[in-house]
Amino acid sequence: MEIVAKEIDRYIEGLYSKEDPILQEMERLGKVRNFPIVGPQVGRVLFILAKLVNAKRVFEMGSGFGYSAYWFAKALPIRGMVYQTEASPQNSELAKEFFTKAGLHKKTEFLVGDGVKLIDQVKGEFDIIFIDINKLDYPKAFAKAKNRIRKGGLLLTDNLLWSGEVLEDTDDPDTCGIKEFTQLLFNDSAFFATILPIRDGVGVGYKL
Repeated sequence: MEIVAKEIDRYIEGLYSKEDPILQEMERLGKVRNFPIVGPQVGRVLFILAKLVNAKRVFEMGSGFGYSAYWFAKALPIRGMVYQTEASPQNSELAKEFFTKAGLHKKTEFLVGDGVKLIDQVKGEFDIIFIDINKLDYPKAFAKAKNRIRKGGLLLTDNLLWSGEVLEDTDDPDTCGIKEFTQLLFNDSAFFATILPIRDGVGVGYKL
């Protein structure tokens, strides 16, 4: 199921300027590798939300080769920090190359492994936690993330509409993981939550 008509997607993305060559290179790589990235529509939302909550510390569970982290890093102040976590050492090294070329390497730490476990190695609260890992692990990610976000901070999550598969009665582990996570988020009194129906659905939980 298309969440948004392709013509609308093309119209919106046609409005964006193309002044950042690093982002363009990352987007091309995503297409060549058929590697899922959040894309410029969601990237701009991440940038705006980071600015709105005056984010200084962002933790990502699942960073790929750094596309979403790049948008966060652009939004953070000079001493801001994005903690990237990625299971693939190759993707993490690729992210380092992109961030170094862009002059953003001082705003990020690259951690290799499972983001759900790696968050235990980074002390303190975060202004934003962004979840984009194996979907069956989303409930575990929620359990780890919910108490690590400051009041007034955000829990952001990709793929909560899952190409419409969330409407189906299915035993698929990934779909079940997404649906369970969504219920946990919306039923937790510590958060005020919604889903933005752009791309594949972006969950936004505001920590009360």
